[in-house]
Amino acid sequence: MAKSKNKNLKITQIKSRIGYKKKAKATLDAMGLRKLNKTVIMPDNPATRGMIKKIEFLINVEEL
Repeated sequence: MAKSKNKNLKITQIKSRIGYKKKAKATLDAMGLRKLNKTVIMPDNPATRGMIKKIEFLINVEEL
C-alpha cells in the first residue's frame, strides 16, 4: 500500500481580532495568526480542524 501524502491547510486571517472573546484571540495566537491577512500552513488533523471550527468567522481555509 502506498503512503498517502499528508494534506496541509492554508489558513488566512480575514477579520480583525478586535472585539472578540479571549478564547478566539488565544486560538489565533496558537495558530500563529497575529496580523490581518497573515497566512500559515498547518497540517490537516483533528486538532487543527477543531481550532478552525472555533474561529471560522475570522479565517479563510484552503486545502493544499
